[in-house]
Amino acid sequence: MNRTTLSLIGAATALAAVTGVASLTAGSSEGPAQPVAKAARRLPVERSTLLCPTPTSSEVGSTTYTAYTPTGNGTGDGAKKGTAGLLPAQAPDDESASGPKDGEKSGEKSDQKGAQKGGSDKAGEPVVPLKEPGKPVTTETDRSDAPALIGTADGSLAPGWTVQQTTTVAAGTGRGLLGTACAAPDTNFWFPGISTAKDRQDYVHLTNPDDSAAEVDLKLYGEEGRLKPSTDEAITVPGRSTVPVLLSTLTDAQAADATLRVSARSGRIGATVQAVDQTFGSDWLPASAEPSTRVVLPGIPADATSVRLVVYAPGANDADLKVRLAGRSSAITPAGHESLHVKSGMTAWVDFGDLTKGEAGSLVLTAEGGEGTAAPVVAALRVTRGKGTDQETAFIPATTGIERTATAADNRAKGSTLSLVAPNGSAKVRVTASAGSGGGRPVSKTIEIKGGTTVAAEPPHPASGKGGYAVTVERISGGPVYASRMLALPQDGIPMFTIQALPDDRATVEVPAAREDLSLLNDAGQ
Repeated sequence: MNRTTLSLIGAATALAAVTGVASLTAGSSEGPAQPVAKAARRLPVERSTLLCPTPTSSEVGSTTYTAYTPTGNGTGDGAKKGTAGLLPAQAPDDESASGPKDGEKSGEKSDQKGAQKGGSDKAGEPVVPLKEPGKPVTTETDRSDAPALIGTADGSLAPGWTVQQTTTVAAGTGRGLLGTACAAPDTNFWFPGISTAKDRQDYVHLTNPDDSAAEVDLKLYGEEGRLKPSTDEAITVPGRSTVPVLLSTLTDAQAADATLRVSARSGRIGATVQAVDQTFGSDWLPASAEPSTRVVLPGIPADATSVRLVVYAPGANDADLKVRLAGRSSAITPAGHESLHVKSGMTAWVDFGDLTKGEAGSLVLTAEGGEGTAAPVVAALRVTRGKGTDQETAFIPATTGIERTATAADNRAKGSTLSLVAPNGSAKVRVTASAGSGGGRPVSKTIEIKGGTTVAAEPPHPASGKGGYAVTVERISGGPVYASRMLALPQDGIPMFTIQALPDDRATVEVPAAREDLSLLNDAGQ
């Protein structure tokens, strides 16, 4: 007999033996009932990956990194001690990229003196490494060639691990405050709100955290559908590397408002858009939440002088949306903008002007006629503060609700505003300020949000603390809650600011209970 026949006989013999054991132990139909499967348990994640884009190439820019893992999240006292830190990604033509070093400044001093120095003169040492949950770590660099960062956290530092990258560019092209929460890798991203117009320079930063190369497709969609490509839209991102792509090089069309789709054919990537406007400054445009028939864009500042909404319908059907502004006391319909029609495969936009009129709010888009047959959309807001030459812009993408907790890592003694919206029913949250990077004690307070309204408030400060600190929002009860944090650092009369949406941090996952069931083998053998 040949080898194949012997293998089949061996497999059949093994299966028969297992089946026999299963038959002897399974019991008859008259025996006791089989145990009912246990419900899935929610357990803390054991490993997290975050990617931070290349901060700036400006000679007058300075970047602060803040890393934080909340306490709790089900880790318990017996949780495995973890590690967390970020290492430099390589540019495609740089085989010796290293972390922030020349010109680097240490963060506020604390009992984590070694960790607070962040980057190192030694290649391979992590940036903003954490030692324990509940204590943020910060570092600064003014290097114009600071690299993108690839980071992992495990053990007790993985659940809810958050890193904020905040860059100040004092002057020149791209001046402004650019902030982004370093994001987890994925395979598909939507960026409504990008532009290929002459007065904008939008770069999508693609970072590959894995050793093998990733193949990525970039597609642009304008008011009349797909923008005709002028070059190959397929990009190869080498392993452990980052690639910036100027979006205006992908098409000859000049679209003031468009949508970018980033999709990975192979591998996974991190993707974030850096939008640089000659008039309105610059900021990061994070990806929108996945297409949905209900879209929430939280945290439009009270003093916004211009609010522009960009929406894209990726499905096969047109989308008809109701537009509501959830303000301080109630939800209203913006005058003249009660609804919005978005054609399939096309980008639509609305300029609301000074929509909030001195009162902070959040925009809520819902499908007309119910959600059962409605078309999903992705969306983002471009928000402007200031007037004339002293204008600054930021973006608010559609975000997901907070199921349990969400964190904004970089907050200062002044300038932070937390916005919370409950678009359905009333809700209650607990807001906790961590200890500062220079010490102190956490402080918490409870906030109630009336259904259909937005609460905008300064978050609590750590007691007797110094340096930057983190703010964690924990949903206690009630309906869905969506949140964002605005950080305002005015400079020379320019109202520099950045806004970060706060999606759920996915610190825990449901793990189904499993038990051995040899009767499956018995059934298969019959």
